[in-house]
Amino acid sequence: MSISISPTLNAGAVTAPSLTLPAWSPSSAIVDDARVTQFMRWLEQERGLSFANYDALWQWSVDEIDAFWLALWDWAAIPSIQKPRVALADATMPGAAWFPCVQMNYVEQVFRHSTAGRPAIVYRNEAGEAGEMSWAELERQVAALAASLRSRGVVRGDRVAAYLSNTPHAIVAFLAAASIGAIWSACAPDMGELAVLDRFRQIAPKVMIAVDGYRYGGKEFDRRPVLRTLLEQLPSVEHVIVVPTLRCEDDCDGLSNVVTWAEAISQDATPLGVEHVPFDHPLWIVYSSGTTGLPKPIVHSQGGIVLEHVKLTTLHLDLHAGDRFFWQASTGWIMWNLQVGGLLAGATACLFDGNPGYPDMNALWRFIGDAGVNFFGAGAAYFQACEKSAIEPRNVADLARLRAVGSTGSPLAPEGYRWILDHVGPVWINALSGGTDFAGCFVSGVPTLPVYLGEMQCRCLGARVEAFDEAGKAVVDEVGELVCTAPMPSMPLRFWNDRDNARYRDSYFDMYPGIWRHGDWVRITPRGGAIIYGRSDATINRHGIRMGTSELYRAVEELPEVLDSMVVDLEYLGRESYMPLFVVLRPGVKLTPALTETIRQRIKVALSARHVPNEVFQVSAIPRTLSGKKMELPIKKLLLGQPLDKVANPDTMANPESLDWFVKFAADRTAMGR
Repeated sequence: MSISISPTLNAGAVTAPSLTLPAWSPSSAIVDDARVTQFMRWLEQERGLSFANYDALWQWSVDEIDAFWLALWDWAAIPSIQKPRVALADATMPGAAWFPCVQMNYVEQVFRHSTAGRPAIVYRNEAGEAGEMSWAELERQVAALAASLRSRGVVRGDRVAAYLSNTPHAIVAFLAAASIGAIWSACAPDMGELAVLDRFRQIAPKVMIAVDGYRYGGKEFDRRPVLRTLLEQLPSVEHVIVVPTLRCEDDCDGLSNVVTWAEAISQDATPLGVEHVPFDHPLWIVYSSGTTGLPKPIVHSQGGIVLEHVKLTTLHLDLHAGDRFFWQASTGWIMWNLQVGGLLAGATACLFDGNPGYPDMNALWRFIGDAGVNFFGAGAAYFQACEKSAIEPRNVADLARLRAVGSTGSPLAPEGYRWILDHVGPVWINALSGGTDFAGCFVSGVPTLPVYLGEMQCRCLGARVEAFDEAGKAVVDEVGELVCTAPMPSMPLRFWNDRDNARYRDSYFDMYPGIWRHGDWVRITPRGGAIIYGRSDATINRHGIRMGTSELYRAVEELPEVLDSMVVDLEYLGRESYMPLFVVLRPGVKLTPALTETIRQRIKVALSARHVPNEVFQVSAIPRTLSGKKMELPIKKLLLGQPLDKVANPDTMANPESLDWFVKFAADRTAMGR
């Protein structure tokens, strides 16, 4: 089989800065060893299919949807009770039906890779405490915790809520819940109680597994008061398992129905019992916020996630059994779920808990070197911070085993690519873009294609991604709405408690019925790559963590001084995210430095430090439509440089005079070169 790629350089060869010439191209050895190449060879041998290049493979994968996903299932040897004969039983979106009659479990695909030859997990925290967990120990703890959950009455379909840090405990807890068919849902412990309650109240969890605190930036944060509040407000919780990160081993401070982690995994050694569930049985509930209402509780299926994450980790991230995979993430970010997904490919999960910039910006790079990481991923903002800090990772760590660097969360600018190549090494850069919404990627990379600065290499297999213009027509080499015109198995089953799927439809299918609109600006390049230009809606996407504006407003407007507020995130085309907050204050109240700090601290405590605005401005009124909706998207477009007559119609506004301040503010930003 021949695979067409651009003329190759030596592995990791880097060209002069250019947006039209490859910055990196794979060697013939990289191409030959790539898992996507192995898949193509398998297709030729087992299915009689031959593809000249990746583009041809992609086209087949989106034209012959049933054949592609069945082939992936067989190639990956995904265990199930029945061998599937049909992949896509109903292509209707939303509501596509996948793999009828199949019984399976996520955990089986994980432990089919169990081996004594390498660890399942390698971990370190910011204090330098480190360790490894063998596959055998991981399976023992998962089996013990699953037995403990069963003994407490947890059955298929019950929700297990986690308030955990990025440590092995979280992986053990997730796998234990999944093994018995329970539904997992997690929030990171740095999230404030309001944000956590907005999520967990919706799903009525039966069990809470939580830390008593966490360490970040050299400081300890006691979360027992928050945990008490959560339990008071979550009457559905019958049992609490506490991971004693700080001091709860001796003092759980009045919490009732509590057992410690050690007690919960102290069950006598028994084989891991896995509950086989239908392909479309819920695996987890994750949250992606829109601009109004509570966070969307998105339900993903066991089978859909197994297939999507096997595809992504093997064919697109090129993980081989035994690779060490590290994606820096918190448990509240969907990239943590993908980090665990590396186990589905037989890779070792590498975890770092704490501040990635503590005690300095080299912390993660030292871990990468010491752990022998092969694939490292992080949010684009992390690489931007490394560049600004002028660090030299190769001077502090042995990065010889690092062959790939991934980026997501926001667009990675060309300068970010260049910094990685110049200061990390001649590695394959795999920038990707997808979402919590379907727990996967629409655009990513493969190691058989060249890398161009600022450009994601390809559309993902099985993802029929297009850029739509204003008329709903697919365009190439023009910026348009990112849409997916065919179903994927990891698209949500539904939103939790969403009557008639009304909110689900409104979230993704409002603009183009029957077609998924993701909410990103994208340009599909003539060579098949993609460039993401930021959000096309008003959702805040700070450092890879989406947060609905409504959540921020609830926090800010609880302050007695604040009557109204509006926030916009001006992330666009790889620029550093700039998020101003505009507030209307009570008559006679001025925005003093003290009040500004109060607002900032309120957001930090209620939501997270990631969502603290860059600046706060006092305005006389927030622009609203005649129906009273805040005009976030028009103001965002205005501040990104579009003319007023293209973004707002005063005749459809309740207070058109409110635009004057924002027009001047936009002009001042432009004059200052922002």
